[in-house]
Amino acid sequence: MTDGEDRRSSKTGGTRDALADRRGLEREVYQPAEDSRLLAEAAVDHARGRTLEVGTGSGWVAERIAAETDAEVVASDYNPAACRQARDRGLQVVRADLVEPFRDGSLDTVAFNPPYLPTDPDNEWDDRMERALSGGESGREVIDPFLDTVGRVLRPGGRVLLLVSSLTGFDSVVARAEANGFAVSTVRQESYPFEVLSILRLDR
Repeated sequence: MTDGEDRRSSKTGGTRDALADRRGLEREVYQPAEDSRLLAEAAVDHARGRTLEVGTGSGWVAERIAAETDAEVVASDYNPAACRQARDRGLQVVRADLVEPFRDGSLDTVAFNPPYLPTDPDNEWDDRMERALSGGESGREVIDPFLDTVGRVLRPGGRVLLLVSSLTGFDSVVARAEANGFAVSTVRQESYPFEVLSILRLDR
């Protein structure tokens, strides 16, 4: 079992001690795991033009997009520690809650690996790593408002690359995206012992 898989299985186990064990020494910024790699691969193939990675964490995915494509990349995160790590990679970084500060119609591509692990409210922690991991009881507490607002910042023909876990309810995410006017296709998918990870491409 890889570190990323173990991190996810411990989180879904719902015990405070298991989550604390998986945090190890990193308590500030989400570090690359299998989900990061999957999003990066999809973004290298599908990102174009002015590209934003929302919730960049360490900046690893945005750095790969910048290095391996012709896209003009900007990264954002709500966590100031994540912004610092991403800037240390030489990225243009904005501290932001989802897409709130970006202008209407200013982006061609938006990539997002959201906090998606369903979490029992009794087991939640009030810290930065919790914000990076927990998607609330449904796993969609961050995904739903993202889908409701991301269309505003896209240029005509713009696209979104969104990582979705089977733990969050794949069909529910697709339905929400379609209700917001997106055509949905799956461009990457991998199975793990505890979940299936998919990258959805959402086109306006």
